Amino acid sequence: MTDTELEPIRPIFRDAEGAVIMLDQTRLPHEEVHQRYTDAEGVATGIRDMIIRGAPAIGVAASMGLALGARQIPSGDAFGDAFDALCELMAGTRPTAVNLFWGIDRMKGIVAQYDAEADRAALLDALDAEADRILRDDIATNKAIGANGEPLIPQGATVLTHCNTGSLATAGYGTALGVIRSAHRAGKSINVIADETRPYLQGSRLTAWECLKEGIDVRVIADSAAGHLISRGQVQCAIVGADRIVANGDAANKIGTYQVAVMCHRHGIPFYVAAPMTTVDLSLADGSQIPIEERSPEEVRGVFGHPVAPTDVAVSNPAFDVTPAELIAGIITEVGVARPPYTESLAAMMKDSRSSA
Repeated sequence: MTDTELEPIRPIFRDAEGAVIMLDQTRLPHEEVHQRYTDAEGVATGIRDMIIRGAPAIGVAASMGLALGARQIPSGDAFGDAFDALCELMAGTRPTAVNLFWGIDRMKGIVAQYDAEADRAALLDALDAEADRILRDDIATNKAIGANGEPLIPQGATVLTHCNTGSLATAGYGTALGVIRSAHRAGKSINVIADETRPYLQGSRLTAWECLKEGIDVRVIADSAAGHLISRGQVQCAIVGADRIVANGDAANKIGTYQVAVMCHRHGIPFYVAAPMTTVDLSLADGSQIPIEERSPEEVRGVFGHPVAPTDVAVSNPAFDVTPAELIAGIITEVGVARPPYTESLAAMMKDSRSSA
């Protein structure tokens, strides 16, 4: 894939000096500002502070941060120990997104192939190449997800989505929003309803911004309005992303997803999850085993620094919830669309994805 084939929205890339550049998603939609990180610690902070967000994008960012950090390990230090410390730094940023650990493991796999002390220059070049490969593979994967999911969106449909699952949440193109993008590019007349997605407003700030850039009809609603519109027949299907999908098909996604799935199930509306196979974690049997990130209370007490609640009120701020598999009509991946029973279909698709890798 050449640079000219990359999507116009580039949430993360590296410059000629090897620094990691992130489109600052905390400043969108009103400002398009890029942050430049020159060390692994900066990249980790960018992930933790949600300068970049979305499970696939986090995996890409971690791999780039490790490649950058590896070049800054002093020649006299034990490379393996220092690199392991960098991996621990990255792993501690956002614990729910399994793609983070997948990206770390791929970079660890490169280190394992080299004698770091005898051939460090070649190892560092290999880590750079792997980070670039992870970015480009993610874009290709997302386009395959879009192609597999596009037939599921009817002509003229109104599609509900939650959070942001587009180019901004990946290396480019998107997962759930990538499916919507593929339907739009296929000539289907569709309308998107974007839940605002409190407390971080990824739907109203980011999904709406991406849809407008693409020329896709979109309207934003308060999260609490979704059930009303579904019950009135104003939604034909819902499609969301995921940060972790486990063996039985339970899926963790941005907080508020579960209630959308319940309402879709109650009113007979198909609810789809779109994610790469790197988001599937067969080591966990069900969703009760997924670690759920708890974020700062200030995100709920205020909206980007503007208070909306008493400063001393107690707050619970889980970043994700888990949608049970029985509420999911299909899981759209780059390999195909998994259907219930997910314990069987996901295992088979994982085997196919590994054999074709």
